[in-house]
Amino acid sequence: MTKKDKKQLILDTALTLFVGQGYEATSTAALAKAAGVATGTLFHHFPNKEAILKAIFISVKSEFAEIMQRAIGDKSLEETFKSIWFEGIDWALQHPEKANFIQRYCLSPTLKPDIRHQTMLEIFGFVAELVIKGQMRGIIHNYPLMLMMETTNGQFLATTRFFMDHPEFWQDARYRDSSFNMAWGAMCNTPQLTESNTQQCKNEA
Repeated sequence: MTKKDKKQLILDTALTLFVGQGYEATSTAALAKAAGVATGTLFHHFPNKEAILKAIFISVKSEFAEIMQRAIGDKSLEETFKSIWFEGIDWALQHPEKANFIQRYCLSPTLKPDIRHQTMLEIFGFVAELVIKGQMRGIIHNYPLMLMMETTNGQFLATTRFFMDHPEFWQDARYRDSSFNMAWGAMCNTPQLTESNTQQCKNEA
């Protein structure tokens, strides 16, 4: 097994243990034993347990962001956010262990705020760019960017938790659309005249 393989094995094992029994309850010795590597090998790759948590968080968030970023295309701003929203929840339902890791640690004091802010601005920078674009066009509220990113993330986590607990509702278009419309309504500067509603009014006229 190569060094790269051993490092990934440690991360994969830590992900399972951190989700299953918690960060505090998982010692580095127990983690090394579960991964089938020597404790010295673990510390060769990571200086401490906190570094392992950070590495997993950045890795999972990067994978998550990559999937969401693929949803961006030649669409209206509202439809772009809707595609990102749906892709994100789809990913969570298809990767429950990683999604549960995000649920457990994204807003946890176990993870330092600067790490969360770093991922928010760097890994999810494309979302920030879309928000700024919407603010410049008067579509999205001109609230402070980091506040919007954090509160929208919190709403996304709560929505994802709901569908993870009730996956049958994800098959119901009313629930899917409502989950996005509530989030978009909070972001939109004129929620009563969102792009889709405006088009619907035109169609009914």
